[in-house]
Amino acid sequence: KVIGRAGVGVDNVDVEAATERGVIVMNTPGGNTISTAEHAFSLMLAMARCIPQAHASMREGKWDRKSFTGIELYNKTLGVIGLGRIGSEFARRAIAFGMRVLAHDPFTSLSRARSLQVEMVDLDEIFARADVITVHMPLSDRTKGMVGREAFAKMKKGVRIINCARGGIVDEHALADALREGKVAAAALDVYEQEPFPADHPLRAFPQVVMTPHLGASTAEAQESVGIEIAEAIRTFLLKGEVLNAVNVPNVDSKTLAVIRPWLRLAERLGRGVSQLAPDRVEELTVNYCGAASEVNTQPVTRLVVKGFLERISGRDVNPVNAMVAAASLGIRVVESRTCALGSYTELLQVSATRGEETASMTATFFGSPDNPRIVRINGRTVEAAPEGVILLFANDDRPGIIGHIGTTLGRAGVNIASMTLSREKLGGPAVTALNLDSEPSLEVLKEVATHPTIHWAKVIKL
Repeated sequence: KVIGRAGVGVDNVDVEAATERGVIVMNTPGGNTISTAEHAFSLMLAMARCIPQAHASMREGKWDRKSFTGIELYNKTLGVIGLGRIGSEFARRAIAFGMRVLAHDPFTSLSRARSLQVEMVDLDEIFARADVITVHMPLSDRTKGMVGREAFAKMKKGVRIINCARGGIVDEHALADALREGKVAAAALDVYEQEPFPADHPLRAFPQVVMTPHLGASTAEAQESVGIEIAEAIRTFLLKGEVLNAVNVPNVDSKTLAVIRPWLRLAERLGRGVSQLAPDRVEELTVNYCGAASEVNTQPVTRLVVKGFLERISGRDVNPVNAMVAAASLGIRVVESRTCALGSYTELLQVSATRGEETASMTATFFGSPDNPRIVRINGRTVEAAPEGVILLFANDDRPGIIGHIGTTLGRAGVNIASMTLSREKLGGPAVTALNLDSEPSLEVLKEVATHPTIHWAKVIKL
């Protein structure tokens, strides 16, 4: 049995219940890319030439040619935050209009950017140089409020803002203040922090804000495209047994599943963890197997690693079926390897993310049974942490008083330590400490942890 969703989101399907009942759930992740990119681009044009305002004036019976002076896009600098499928399509259209395109996406390779003829820069450079800024990122802890008061303070006076991605990436109240102060000349929005958009929201008071009610995918072509795509996927499954764009099941036979089953959930968590340690613009993601799993088809495990790695940062809904395509679209090579040294372990799964000489990695195994997984190495250093919940990781010098500082700081904030391991090279030398926590510490608490003179950095990893 199969359920098909003609669209990206499957919020209207109980995926967990379907999985429990052996029902495959499919979606159509790419069908609305062009429609959304075109809508965002049309909003930029409308905003640049004051088209909605001029139209409203004409409908009122006026003939006002002086109040709606706009700007040319030619030779303007565009900043694209998020160079996934939609961001890339937007950039192509902007280049055709003669715009200079800057882009920021920590997970898109430089070779991919060069192929699109865009210049990859850091976020602050986009804020400083761009005349128009458009966001095409998923909403996450990392991107929520990304374009806020601090960002507006770094921008040119007269900048224009577009958000057709997700409500919440642009801080709406900070945007209202920036419009009021004249820092932002105009804005174009299709998505909002609260939908339907409140009638009394302060942004409604600004005539230079172009707004549409979440119409990015609302075209006849997009609806037809996703309809045909899901119909073809269901037909292929029913006639051939092939699964395309499934969101809840990897493709694997029963014999292989018996071997890899313990690794499936752990794989996704390792990918998710490494994504939070990895350098920007990862070029290669390596999944290394040792033990029984290395002797069977490990593609389902690898795909779940990639899914976990990409789900926090990709501009698309990533699942085990489309994970490889999503990685390739970001210029990330995915490599399977079977070369790790077992040492004292019988099985190991190692995930590494690399850019140039920079590498981040996690290695995991099982202690005794598949119900007892453990992370046993982080960035090559021996640790012992449960791959679940919140992990506080920090690098420090092996000196007296650090554990007391950590315990006191977390205790004062009401954060309980579930377990802790300290890995040092030698007495008094460099060390890495990993703590499983029962709740996530605030940014302020994390900063206080890092104030200890022998702690070099501290990071929270959420699995």
